[in-house]
Amino acid sequence: MADIINLYVANNERYTKMTYNRAGRSGLKFPAVSLGFWHNFGSKDNYDTMKAMCRTAFDHGITQFDLANNYGPVYGSAESSLGRLMEEDFGPYRDELVITTKAGYDMWEGPYGDHGSRKYLMASIDQSLKRMKLDYVDIFYHHRMDQETPLEETMTALADIVRSGKALYAGISNYDREYTQKAAELLRQMHCPFIVNQRRYSIFDRTIEEDGVKAFCKEAGVGIIAYSPLAQGMLTDKYLQGIPDDSRIARDARFLHASDLTEHRLAQIRQLNELAGQRGQTLAQMALSWVLKDDAVCSVLIGASKPEQIVENISVAQHASFTEQELAAIEEICR
Repeated sequence: MADIINLYVANNERYTKMTYNRAGRSGLKFPAVSLGFWHNFGSKDNYDTMKAMCRTAFDHGITQFDLANNYGPVYGSAESSLGRLMEEDFGPYRDELVITTKAGYDMWEGPYGDHGSRKYLMASIDQSLKRMKLDYVDIFYHHRMDQETPLEETMTALADIVRSGKALYAGISNYDREYTQKAAELLRQMHCPFIVNQRRYSIFDRTIEEDGVKAFCKEAGVGIIAYSPLAQGMLTDKYLQGIPDDSRIARDARFLHASDLTEHRLAQIRQLNELAGQRGQTLAQMALSWVLKDDAVCSVLIGASKPEQIVENISVAQHASFTEQELAAIEEICR
């Protein structure tokens, strides 16, 4: 009886609350805001909280769940968490979801569990599908550039995975302009639907502008989905008064360090927070809106540790326009 009472039924109005943007020139649309499983979906995290976050996300129109083979900790555990969620909640909605995963970073011991070889990618997609209890993923990404493996080998493996039906589209992540251009040409020659490059992008990190990826992808009809739009939490109000005990810096300093929060950076954060308030947004909302301010970025990946954070940030797609004065103020603050 308990299982029947707790059966998940999605909100009937979920598609009225989200903007959907075409990924490059493909037929696939991404929600403007997507949910990333990079943090808080591992074996050490609370499963009931994961379930509540995913239900909240989908009920508000977030149709894309983004994973990688080594998300955790431990490696593979985020995919295993999704597999359990698919069994218990989201199986009936599989065709309404865009589920993506990646391979490219270290995953298992030995010379075949890392980088971009055909052997690694072929083994990885099979392992990922088994953990997620899926027949296919919507997008399979190569997670990073690998200068030790011929790019043609890596792209041929992606194309063959798509042809096998284990993925519907191919993607790349963390590729610079040179590698993106070469990958796009190889996949075009193989008639493989290559639709997206996933890159870090935020008010504080403009690398995709500086290395030309943003301009090239727009010209070539390749979508960009942005991760770390909040600069690992710096573009929130979390650190305005110091480092909280429950913050990512305090719990896990692999990606953000106390030394990153210099007095100069904190001054920038406080000025940006003031500007966000003038726009009627939180700092996090403004930072997400900024990433979506033009049509070069089709979706922004958010992480969350509780459902309320997802609800807070869901409105940014409807508030992604900035005045020239606001944009100039952001540039002046960040200079």
